[in-house]
Amino acid sequence: ISQSAKKVKEQPSSRLVLCLSPINGLLALFLFGGGFVKGNVLIVGLGLIGGSIALGIKKEHPSCKIYGFDINVDQGRLAKTLHIIDEIVQDLDHVMSICDFIFIAVPVKQTEMLLKQMETIEFKKSVIVSDVGSTKEKIVEKAEGLRQKGVTFIGGHPMAGSHKSGIVAAKAHLFENAFYILTPHDGQSQKEIAELKYLLNGTKANFITLTPQEHDRVAGVISHFPHIIAAGLVHQAKNYSDNHDLVSRLAAGGFRDITRIASSNPVMWRDILLHNKEPLLQMFDEWIKEMDMVRHFIASDNSEQIYQYFASAKDFRDDLPTRTKGAIPSFYDLFVDVPDYPGIISEITGYLAVAKISITNIRIIETREEIYGVLRLSFQSENDRESAKLCIESNTNYETFYG
Repeated sequence: ISQSAKKVKEQPSSRLVLCLSPINGLLALFLFGGGFVKGNVLIVGLGLIGGSIALGIKKEHPSCKIYGFDINVDQGRLAKTLHIIDEIVQDLDHVMSICDFIFIAVPVKQTEMLLKQMETIEFKKSVIVSDVGSTKEKIVEKAEGLRQKGVTFIGGHPMAGSHKSGIVAAKAHLFENAFYILTPHDGQSQKEIAELKYLLNGTKANFITLTPQEHDRVAGVISHFPHIIAAGLVHQAKNYSDNHDLVSRLAAGGFRDITRIASSNPVMWRDILLHNKEPLLQMFDEWIKEMDMVRHFIASDNSEQIYQYFASAKDFRDDLPTRTKGAIPSFYDLFVDVPDYPGIISEITGYLAVAKISITNIRIIETREEIYGVLRLSFQSENDRESAKLCIESNTNYETFYG
């Protein structure tokens, strides 16, 4: 390897990959100008995801020049001010023609439109184009026009997010330990896939390769369909509240938590559901059968079947990974029993501020005079939650616990 590496380093190209194939699979040795990528990278869409990708690339490959474009001019200016990008794009077609990597980080409907427009652009021969959409089959199909021009397109979906949105919420470590799905087309060169992974190495994500069809079925089960169910539960509560005033008052706490994803962007979810139509229609049929079965258990007073239904669900859920990021952003909540007196919130947040621990959300769940209330603090990561627990316990005698 060292002799081959020496020969490759002598070549003038700034983006070279040496691929070796041992018995147990493909080994790629990357030699990008001394260990990092050089070249032009364009991020189209400067929101949470696009901004976090830019930061991840800058962290690992500082020699890359990051261009950024957003239809919202203020977002572009803010991204430049925060040093998330190096240059704001004015002429999108021109910058696309000089870039080595292009990331499309806009909603799926806009991604389709942009891919069509890109068919008229003359790209660099070695350019790699990717997206970050929550659906893949239609996007990959729409990219066929680029493939016919010889452009490499690799579908992508980083399965991570945040309770915050916009470029100000972007973080280089947003995707750390998250699954980043890649959906290359049939026969895609391993060289281009390896190059894309190496460019994104700074995200610290776990890369998985799936077919577009596999991705959409899995995403439908663990993300898209749950959003439908959450919205349905909210609508049911809303309908009941028309005749029962107490519903909206009592539908806090647990109900609000399990339906939180119903507050997601309705435009985005409209487009995602229409994009993933066929898998979701099949899931509706399966869900109806599932609910009919549970309905039968209840109607027939079958206590054993009801018990087994909940027991098996509990067993499966309890075995799910707890420290791995999934398709739906996790809440890392810490609950603190606090006395009900003025200034208690400022006291707790003051300790966390000194320790430089960021809070994403804060809420008093229950407060009554002369008894303890429960303060719920939400954090960006498990590490932040653990640090906050230690910080509060070391500065106070308040009891902390997980939900």
